[in-house]
Amino acid sequence: MRFVIDALRPFVLWWCRLWFKIRFRGVENVPLTGPCIITPNHVTFADPIWITIPLKRQVNYMAWDKMFAVPVLGFLMRAFGAFPVNLERADASAQREALNHLKRGCALVIFPEGGRAKTGRIEAFKMGAFRLSLTQGIPIIPVTIEGGYAIWPVGKWFPRPGRLTITYHPLIEVDRVEEGTSRLELKEKARELARKTHDIVATALGPASRPESEPEGETAAGIYSAES
Repeated sequence: MRFVIDALRPFVLWWCRLWFKIRFRGVENVPLTGPCIITPNHVTFADPIWITIPLKRQVNYMAWDKMFAVPVLGFLMRAFGAFPVNLERADASAQREALNHLKRGCALVIFPEGGRAKTGRIEAFKMGAFRLSLTQGIPIIPVTIEGGYAIWPVGKWFPRPGRLTITYHPLIEVDRVEEGTSRLELKEKARELARKTHDIVATALGPASRPESEPEGETAAGIYSAES
């Protein structure tokens, strides 16, 4: 499928430039090799495609499991590197698969809001991606998708023309936590890293997409479970 993706890339880029006036900033901040966790804000079903267009490396995605039940779409999602995660309960299987991809040196996309923002405003980041980053010492790459909600708001079947900007922020180096770190300490470190990443992503958003207030730490439950 890597050959198919590379063959389709120029056509997808052409269409996105024509229809969405898409622009990419900071693509050089994404390393060409080595494991990393890419954490974009999430506003449309097209987000995985948009953020992948300029990346010349293997990328895998953690995606909502219910999408895999859709005929044809589920097959294509798997073929292009996505794997399912259950957003309603702790999902140890998804966590293991995510870890396997990172151990193979892949770039892993996790949408830390846990789902699409219903109003277009960035929501609090859940801690699962950042807990995984801390336990493995994997760097974080914050990514901002600006303009996506205006193009494809919740409730609309098809995207409309607009202006779209994808910003790849500088990589955040993350030190692996020491063995023996308590769950409470790991949780606090993950919360701090989630807040830092959230703030970076928000810097490249327009006023209509920024949070109305700062996310409360206690709302930042893990992507697999509140305590996992």
